[in-house]
Amino acid sequence: MPRFHDLILTDIHKTTRNAVVLTLKPTDPALFDFKQGQYLTFRRDFDGVELRRSYSISAGKSEGILQVGIKQVDGGTFSTWANTELAVGDVVQSMPPMGNFFTPLEETAQKIYLAFAGGSGITPIISTLKTILETEPNSQFTLVYANQNVNSIMFREELEDLKNIYLNRLTLIHILERDSQNIDLFSGRIDAKKCDLLFKHWVDITSVDTVFICGPEPMMLTIDAALKTHGLTQDQIKFELFTAPQQGRASQQAKPQNTALPNGTQATITLDGATRSFTIEKDQSLLEAGLANKIDIPYSCKAGVCSSCRCKVLKGEVEMIANHALEDYEVEKGYVLSCQSYPLTADITVDYDQ
Repeated sequence: MPRFHDLILTDIHKTTRNAVVLTLKPTDPALFDFKQGQYLTFRRDFDGVELRRSYSISAGKSEGILQVGIKQVDGGTFSTWANTELAVGDVVQSMPPMGNFFTPLEETAQKIYLAFAGGSGITPIISTLKTILETEPNSQFTLVYANQNVNSIMFREELEDLKNIYLNRLTLIHILERDSQNIDLFSGRIDAKKCDLLFKHWVDITSVDTVFICGPEPMMLTIDAALKTHGLTQDQIKFELFTAPQQGRASQQAKPQNTALPNGTQATITLDGATRSFTIEKDQSLLEAGLANKIDIPYSCKAGVCSSCRCKVLKGEVEMIANHALEDYEVEKGYVLSCQSYPLTADITVDYDQ
């Protein structure tokens, strides 16, 4: 079965000056049944170089459509192409939905949800928000959404429509860095002090069941620390890091500092039911070595942000130099991100099918 599949672009519209929402029709809809908060990994060749990029699904589960929001990034080849050249009727290629940025929902649940989004980090949050409000009629949702100014708010009209529909269950708080607002708390950047004031005057943090955070890493770390200071546990906090590690047509991969890594590690990899063995050279990650040996290992960001290259180490040890995607319990069970994992032993066996 091919790992990438064709999607037909059926609609495209601007949500801000430099961001578009793409509506996509899969040629095989069953493969693209998604959970709220998941993402799609796209690929395209630019001047003979394949680029892969992941973008979160912004549609709610009950909408019956597949949509992603793509914000144009300075120097971003793929995002610029999507914003300036794509047209209705074009065909793009994507992997099926992936990611764990969601929590199980129950129709009878009565929960309090809180979400923080920064910029284009709203895309998985709006999918989650719409799905929760539709699926759990007794639950409530508060969204704190940070942007530079009002014109950079993605899905602004849709969010206002949702606020009118779920008047007593959805609370929207816009924090704008450059635009002044009637309440000083809602101007500037989100920092620890602002979080303290939000939790004191606007959000009863003691009643919150689950928090979703998606945006730039500094913002996420600040919010995470504030939430824990106010009594929340890691199990209550869901992360989705948005970053642009690969600008333009090239990327720079961080390397481990351990100079004692073995040279010529023998690796055995199982993928799609097939097992292959090869040699991992010094300073090669599991992903780099697999691709060099023409194994079609799934990947997207190569920065430890998505979980596309997730695998389980069955034998041997690796050093995972970055991890922004796996939960602690997954790491404890032996799962790693192969783009960030370097062998520490002379033999290693990994499985991508578990």
